[in-house]
Amino acid sequence: MANVFLIDLEAVSTRYTGEWKLHVPSLLKKAGHNVQIISGPTDIPAATTPGAFLNFGGTNIYKAAQVEHMGRLFCNGAVCPGDHFVFTDAWHPGIINLKYMAGLLGIPVTIHALWHAGSYDPQDFLGRLIGDAPWVRNAEASFFHAIDHNYFATDFHINLFLENLLKVDARTGRIRYMANGDIVRTGWPMEYMDNTLTAYKNMPKRDLILFPHRIAPEKQVEIFRNLKEHLPQYEFVVCQDQQLTKNEYHNLLGEAKLVFSANLQETLGISCYEGALVDAIPMVPDRLSYTEMYYDTFKYPSKWTESFAAYEEHRPNLCFAIMQHMDNYHSRVPTIRKQVADLTERFFSANKLLENLK
Repeated sequence: MANVFLIDLEAVSTRYTGEWKLHVPSLLKKAGHNVQIISGPTDIPAATTPGAFLNFGGTNIYKAAQVEHMGRLFCNGAVCPGDHFVFTDAWHPGIINLKYMAGLLGIPVTIHALWHAGSYDPQDFLGRLIGDAPWVRNAEASFFHAIDHNYFATDFHINLFLENLLKVDARTGRIRYMANGDIVRTGWPMEYMDNTLTAYKNMPKRDLILFPHRIAPEKQVEIFRNLKEHLPQYEFVVCQDQQLTKNEYHNLLGEAKLVFSANLQETLGISCYEGALVDAIPMVPDRLSYTEMYYDTFKYPSKWTESFAAYEEHRPNLCFAIMQHMDNYHSRVPTIRKQVADLTERFFSANKLLENLK
């Protein structure tokens, strides 16, 4: 059987990357693969870049060590024709190094990679700070063409990628690329989440509304803070205002009746799914990946929070919608659970990735 080399993400204990560290190798091994993990050092700087979950210098230390590891594997004869390399983050310069080694050494391998974000998303760090600079757009296009199977969690993300990076009309281009197997819409490897949150289900609920996202411009936390002033009957908590452990965060989710999003960037949305797993109402705008993922019950019109000015115009509508959710919480629970089952099947299990590794 071919080897599967897993190029992992550096683990952040408060994020899903901490759980992926153990879950993804276990998932691949359970599917019968011979898995070899390629990790980076554990002594990279712990501080994160403000608004992000990684240190933009430290992540390159981690990735550089992974590139060295791959090079030594080729030099030692450990890589064989037909082996698979799975990058849990497609924004990895090592993809080019791998393609270079495999091509020049005559050892054909299959490269799989999961796309999370990039400059093609104007709300991402790369999109905001670097934009469409030729070096970053060409780098991302090069990654894409070097990868045999490019994985995206939502159709929204696929269309964003095609239209902004590859300049391909999504209506025709997406079909062409998918027919060639270059782009695959698959669920993310999140099979563990239901079990992880089991202990926090059926907790006593209180009138608690959570903002579970990063404090970053594209998440529009200022809207949430303003809502708190206009709905004093409820408790509003911005999770990143506190140094929460994973357990403390999960306890808040278990006690909350509603998790709120006004995001301008979201290609999947893990935190709203986490909330729904423990019977918190996911209240999301009808845009981005949310449009295809969530039932109408949980979506509000996009125009209500497209900017702070738009929010001020539509604030009475948004406040009323929140009160309706909170007042009718118990009647929403069966729909939340139905939504969870749908999300789990379609977006939070790595089905297509595992199929392509057979």
